Amino acid sequence: MRKFVRQRVRPLTLPSVEKRSRVTLATVRRLALALPGVEEGLSYGTPGFRVRGKFLARLWEDGETLVVKCGDDERDFRMQADPETFFITDHYRGYPTVLVRLPRVTTADLKEVLEEAWRRQAPRRLVAEFDRERGK
Repeated sequence: MRKFVRQRVRPLTLPSVEKRSRVTLATVRRLALALPGVEEGLSYGTPGFRVRGKFLARLWEDGETLVVKCGDDERDFRMQADPETFFITDHYRGYPTVLVRLPRVTTADLKEVLEEAWRRQAPRRLVAEFDRERGK
């Protein structure tokens, strides 16, 4: 007769995932206002950001979602790569915008999306100056 011996099984350790600090409106504000020419104001009654008067992003009414006008290609890429963080609703279908769940997004991803949106909306001269200063 076989004897069963209880053994301690170590839990499976997964590769470390980037530690996420919670992204808030303050984070969005810091990242957006760091881009040249961006101003904060109200958009549909919520905090929003524009570059030289052109819409860039705004906080959705739920307070935890950001609407970003980043372009069709960037939106599609982000939604395919991380659909739990980047999504659209029927209202935004056909528009070059993506909705971003702030509690799920990393600061690095949000920075990239905001910069892409800024590049689409900012005057070419402002973008060229920004790139020169960054050595691009």
